[in-house]
Amino acid sequence: MPSLKELKGRINSVKSTQKITKAKQMVAAAKLRRAQAAAEAGRPYALRLAAVMASLAGKVSGDAAPKLLAGTGSDKRNLLVVVNTDKGLCGGLNSNLVKAARIKAQELLAEGKEVSFYLVGKKGRAPLKRDFAELIGGGFDTSNVRTPGFEEADAIAAELIGMFESGQFDVAHLIYPTFQSALAQVPTINQLIPVPAPSAAEDTGAVVEYEPGEEEILAELLPRYVKTQIFGALLEREASEQGASMTAMDNATRNAGDLINKLTIQYNRSRQAAITTELIEIIAGAEAL
Repeated sequence: MPSLKELKGRINSVKSTQKITKAKQMVAAAKLRRAQAAAEAGRPYALRLAAVMASLAGKVSGDAAPKLLAGTGSDKRNLLVVVNTDKGLCGGLNSNLVKAARIKAQELLAEGKEVSFYLVGKKGRAPLKRDFAELIGGGFDTSNVRTPGFEEADAIAAELIGMFESGQFDVAHLIYPTFQSALAQVPTINQLIPVPAPSAAEDTGAVVEYEPGEEEILAELLPRYVKTQIFGALLEREASEQGASMTAMDNATRNAGDLINKLTIQYNRSRQAAITTELIEIIAGAEAL
C-alpha cells in the first residue's frame, strides 16, 4: 500500500497534468472558432466552382477535353493523398483517417490496381509505413507552417498535377477529415484527379455562353479546382484538429479530476488509519503504565 507521502505526490502530479490539459482545452477552443469559420466560409466557394466546372465540362468532350478532365483513359495506377495533422493529442482523428486510407488501399489492391501514397502532415506517416512502407512516395511537410493556407495548397496541387502530367498515376483520391462538430470529424474520400465528370458535379440548369471558349476557360479553371479542393481539405483539417483536440483535452481534464478524487479519498483513509493506529498505541501504552 502506498505511503501518505507517495499518495500526496501522485495527487500533486495529477493536478499539474490537469492544469496542462485544461490550458490546452482552452487554447483549442479559441482556435476552433477561427478554424471552423474558415472551413465553413470555404465550402460555398468550392460548391459554386464545382457547378461552373460542370457547366463548362458538359460542353467539352473528346479530344478537346483537357487531360485533367478527360484523364489518361485508365484507372490502373491510383494515388491516395492522405491529409493528416502534424500534432497529436487530438483523439482518434488521425487513426480514423489512417483506417479510411488503409481500407481504400486494400479495396484497390483487391481489384488488381496499383496504389501509392502521397502524405500531407506527419501523424499518418508512421502507421501507414507499418503496412504500406513500399507504397509511400512523396509528401508535403506542413509542420513548419503555423496555419497552412492557399500557398501550401498551391504547392501541393502543383506537385500533384506535375506528377499526373508526367504519367506517375492515373487517378488521385483525396482523403481528409470533414468537420461536423467538436465531437464529430468524418473521414472523406473524393476523387481529385482527374476532375470528376459533370454527372458527379452540381448542375445549375442554366444556359451560359462563355468568352473565350470553354476549352480555354477549363484549362485555367481545372488547376484552380484542384487547388481549391486541397485548400478546402486543409481548412477542414485545421477545424477537425482543434475540435478533436478540445474534446480530447476536456475528457483528459475530467479523467484527471476523477483520479484526483479517488486518490484524495485513498489519502484521507490512509491518514485516518494512521491516526487511529497512533491513538491505539498511545492508549495501550497509558494503560500499561
